[in-house]
Amino acid sequence: MAGILGGYNLLESLLPVNVLIVDDNEAAADLLQELLTLQDHTARCTYTAQQAMDAAAEERFDAALIDLTLPDFPGTEVARRLRSAAADRGPRLLVAISGFSEEEAAGAAARNLFDHHLQKPIDMGELSAILSAPR
Repeated sequence: MAGILGGYNLLESLLPVNVLIVDDNEAAADLLQELLTLQDHTARCTYTAQQAMDAAAEERFDAALIDLTLPDFPGTEVARRLRSAAADRGPRLLVAISGFSEEEAAGAAARNLFDHHLQKPIDMGELSAILSAPR
């Protein structure tokens, strides 16, 4: 059937999502932004934890994709701060992204802070399913 990618029907995705991307690998972040834009989402790239916090203070995001290893402070701290933000300001969906598997990444702290974990390279079908799920 046309439109099926990894068991996910791209034609059935829900409303567009505004996504905050936090990754110090600028090329990977920029590519992810372009791929999300092709799926009619909006996305903003930040490359440090501080840039992510500044962006979250300026703009409301539905979801955040957060690299666990950032140059200024860990992605888990970004997630903790976003979770503690006012409910109407912080993203409702937090996704950890890492070169490590979920078990290798950051243990229980990360599991309690994030709704999902995606290992790099990110499977776009899996990410699309996460972003289109009801929140």
